[in-house]
Amino acid sequence: MSASPVVLDGQETGGSDFVVNDFSIQVATANGSGSQTANNVLMRSIFQMGVPVSGKNLFPSNIAGLPTWFTIRANPKGYIGRKKEYDFLVAMNPETAREDVEKLQPGGAAVYDEPLALRSIRGDVHYYPVPFDKLVAPVCPEAKLRKLVKNMIYDGVMAHLLGIDLDEIRKALFRQFGTRKKKAAELNWGAVLAGKEYAEKNLTKADPFRIERMNANGNKIIIDGNTAAALGCVFAGVTVLTWYPITPSSSLAEALISFLERLRVDKETGKATFAVVQAEDELAAVGMAIGAAWAGARSMTCTSGPGVSLMSEFIGLSYYAEIPCVIIDVQRVGPSTGLPTRTQQGDTLKNALVSHGDTRHPVLFPSSPEECFSMAQNAFDLAELFQTTVFMNTDLDLGMNNWMAEPFEYPESPLERGKVLTAADLDRLGGFARYKDVDGDGIPYRTLPGTNHSLAGYFTRGTGHTDTAAYSEREDDYSNNMDRLARKFDTMRKHLPVAEIAPRPDARIGIVCVGTSRYATEESRDQLLEEYGLACGYMRLRAYPFSEELDQFIDAHERVYVIDQNRDAQLLMLMRLDLAVERIAKLRSIRYYGGLPLDARTLTARIASEEGL
Repeated sequence: MSASPVVLDGQETGGSDFVVNDFSIQVATANGSGSQTANNVLMRSIFQMGVPVSGKNLFPSNIAGLPTWFTIRANPKGYIGRKKEYDFLVAMNPETAREDVEKLQPGGAAVYDEPLALRSIRGDVHYYPVPFDKLVAPVCPEAKLRKLVKNMIYDGVMAHLLGIDLDEIRKALFRQFGTRKKKAAELNWGAVLAGKEYAEKNLTKADPFRIERMNANGNKIIIDGNTAAALGCVFAGVTVLTWYPITPSSSLAEALISFLERLRVDKETGKATFAVVQAEDELAAVGMAIGAAWAGARSMTCTSGPGVSLMSEFIGLSYYAEIPCVIIDVQRVGPSTGLPTRTQQGDTLKNALVSHGDTRHPVLFPSSPEECFSMAQNAFDLAELFQTTVFMNTDLDLGMNNWMAEPFEYPESPLERGKVLTAADLDRLGGFARYKDVDGDGIPYRTLPGTNHSLAGYFTRGTGHTDTAAYSEREDDYSNNMDRLARKFDTMRKHLPVAEIAPRPDARIGIVCVGTSRYATEESRDQLLEEYGLACGYMRLRAYPFSEELDQFIDAHERVYVIDQNRDAQLLMLMRLDLAVERIAKLRSIRYYGGLPLDARTLTARIASEEGL
């Protein structure tokens, strides 16, 4: 993007071709060095200047010492998925500095700790050495704090080099620390000023990258998906959380606990009106969640793939005994321990079919903080409406990273408790059969424990049973019950969140994705049109079981590419279970499973290659 020569503090910084608001910054540090605050402040200051931005943290699974990277992407068109290439490097980690510089785009820029002496690595990069240790010493007299404070120096340097308003840096910094840590905020602000002053006096801008004010963000907020999902659970009426810590879902539980402590306390007595249990393992956690839901509470657990594996037996009980349960799965890379701090959509197939025997479960696929908030509420309504386990599949990228979001809409609809009979209902009906399909939709009626009526009681059966909940091993009783459960699953299709569909005129091919694959897919779709003239229809599935919309979308295209963030094309496999043979023949698989958030360039290259372009 071209612009006039830029003047920094009265001095023109040569060149007429500037790249404005359209580049990515990579900050390379060591885990445990306290860089998170500096990174978030830098990202938020760009956001406050009205520029669309996203921040992604790539961190190791150990406690401290290994390399960590934070990527900030600014884009005037609003593309906020990961960019495969990065343009501006802040190199603070000696272990990765050479490799980080080598990965920079030609013409890129590198701010680096002066002792690293990176200038000789490449000749097509603009270098900005900064003596961080020398600058932090007068700012922070306490030597033990300097490692944490010196990261803020690069915020000051970057403010100067990129033209970020220093007032926005200060606003973001004091927001980060809050009113209770004013002394710490002032200390870090001193480091920002030291970096800015050094850059003004010693660094001559040679790179083309600039941040200029826009007005593209409106009233948007910045929030991570785990916090958004936790808030959605509160608005859904959750009162019981049973969980076992596991990355990357622990921050969801922690956020929910903080909300419950503020919002689920009786004002008169001061007593909690909620229960939180950190169980001994994931199997115990889901068992307690199911028990609380059976008793009438809105309860949940959150976990990741290994946790769901341990929960599978109880999930089967929820399915067969027809007890509500909500499980939020923040997916990570498997199998086994896998890469616990990397992202993947590796539980797509498992969660739809988990447990032994013939079981199928509804799965929601949010793609944004807004949908984490709204779909968390959907999940509880659906669990009670259909008396079953409902999964909400997010992933580490959505759950733990920073995203721009519209302010959440306050829910106006009442809670959906499903087919629950009261004592008055039993008086009117004269009784009920717990597992009988009265309405033809496969959904039976239930009572809650404690309902004051002689006809309210029944056995909750995880064994073979009749429609009156009596024990039975008769083949017709079993098959009739399983057929009803399948009928109930078909009924769900009309109640789940509808897909997002964006057709394009004369599009011969279509693209189908779920969750955070959305961002790379949307951008790739534009790249394919602009660079190859290839128009692509777009469909983002938001729930399983799939509706007739998927059939119609496939019918409208010659070929359909299914995007999976896993090795085995799990979304495609799940679609094959439902689709007719002639539709399956149209499907093509595009897979990425490296553990990083999916980027548009990878998709564009793969689809263009498949199309022979």
